Amino acid sequence: MALKVKAVERLLKFDKNDPGSYRYVLKPELYTSLDQKKVIREAALRSGVSQGVMKACWDAAGEVIKAWATEGHAVALPGLGSMRFGLRSKSVEKVEDVKTGLITSRRIIFTSSVDLKDELATTGILITCYDRTGKEVKRVTSTSGEVEDPDSGGSGTDSETDPSAGSGTVHNGSGIIPTPSDPEDDYPEGGN
Repeated sequence: MALKVKAVERLLKFDKNDPGSYRYVLKPELYTSLDQKKVIREAALRSGVSQGVMKACWDAAGEVIKAWATEGHAVALPGLGSMRFGLRSKSVEKVEDVKTGLITSRRIIFTSSVDLKDELATTGILITCYDRTGKEVKRVTSTSGEVEDPDSGGSGTDSETDPSAGSGTVHNGSGIIPTPSDPEDDYPEGGN
């Protein structure tokens, strides 16, 4: 199976006076959210337990993960890795300047397992290129690649703070960092 991505030719401008230039911008081509009922049905089928039992286990696991994560724990997600909460905050020189107003955002941080990273590293990526008129002009396939680790370092002047781990930067949940329309916004934080 391959991840499908499209490269669409778009006019990019970095300020009001910039005439802009056409660039190919990558974005997911097929990026859907699976309904919880479908996931539970498939998990019940694979495990041999009833859907009712699977739903009860699913709901209970969700409540436990939420409770423990909000207490500051990194919580294991079976076969996937772990999830924890963190903060993005500003730093100050003097202890008297430390206050809750330094917190710029609260975050959910997912750290994948080695097995999941290995699987992603060997998953093919199919890029279909479309010109500015919408015509398909090229296809490119990748069979392997490096997997970014969100805990491997930070950027900018903000710092990552949380009770259970070190510092890091979490990028856009789509896995693709969009080309900025504003040069100051090179790596926007984004939703899933």
